[in-house]
Amino acid sequence: MAPIKTQWTRLIRFVAAETGLVHLGEPVERNLDVGVAAYDKKPIKAYEILGSALDPAAQVTQTVLTVKELLAPLSREEVKLVRCLGLNYADHAAEAKLAKPAAPVLFYKPATSIVGPLAPISLPKCAQPVDKHLTDYEVELVIVIGKAAKNVSEADALDYVLAYTGGNDVSFRTHQFATSQWGFSKSFDDTNPLGPCLVSAAKFPDPQTVGLRTVLNGQIMQNGTTADQIFTVRQTIAYLSQSTTLLPGSIIMTGTPAGVGFVKNPPVVLKHGDDCRVWVGAGIGTCINTVVEEGKGGVKAKL
Repeated sequence: MAPIKTQWTRLIRFVAAETGLVHLGEPVERNLDVGVAAYDKKPIKAYEILGSALDPAAQVTQTVLTVKELLAPLSREEVKLVRCLGLNYADHAAEAKLAKPAAPVLFYKPATSIVGPLAPISLPKCAQPVDKHLTDYEVELVIVIGKAAKNVSEADALDYVLAYTGGNDVSFRTHQFATSQWGFSKSFDDTNPLGPCLVSAAKFPDPQTVGLRTVLNGQIMQNGTTADQIFTVRQTIAYLSQSTTLLPGSIIMTGTPAGVGFVKNPPVVLKHGDDCRVWVGAGIGTCINTVVEEGKGGVKAKL
């Protein structure tokens, strides 16, 4: 198999000021953190991309559009399935006082959990008060599968990756630890920021050298690297594709490093009004999200 090659290096999805419609684009400024720029309301220009984000043949044009509203780089309709790894960092396992798993710990979440890089993170009524339910942040590198993958070898695994992006797997620990199955606690609507952009796998560095950071209300909470993953990106794709087809548009959240809130003394929890920022390196950038308790604020999620 050959690696997937795209015309674009970085892809964003946005509402354009010129048309009021949703477009895809390649940021004109190559090193711009589009998540920070959008939050700061700085002008973002992008070359329009014609086609689907999941189509490697999508064409980058010379038409320049202005970003009015930055959205998640993939729509909920494009995300075929969200697979997530738990306890996939050695330092995180150590801080949680849990043994390293012998195989990847897998759980799923629905596409309805996905929101964009500037959308509010919703704290649902069933997880209020937040102190009792230990609402937590988790910065993660996210794999975007670009072609159907089944029974893939570790050697060939990266050939099936279209792109990488970032995510924040917001977790509700009381619900999570009430059962051995984490799906319910990880699936609440509008709780999983994704983005701010896709970085083409063809232009991505070694996925085991990517920096990860969470900043909560200006304070660094997590500051790690994918080098500490227990199961690498190659191993993860090979394992999950055993007798199971990973369809194009499937995303895989690869776990979080040390520094999560529930293990701190006293625990740090996400609460109404918090500014939560997760940054992923290698050109992906920052998701900046305000935390809103359901029933307060009434802010609509930006998808």
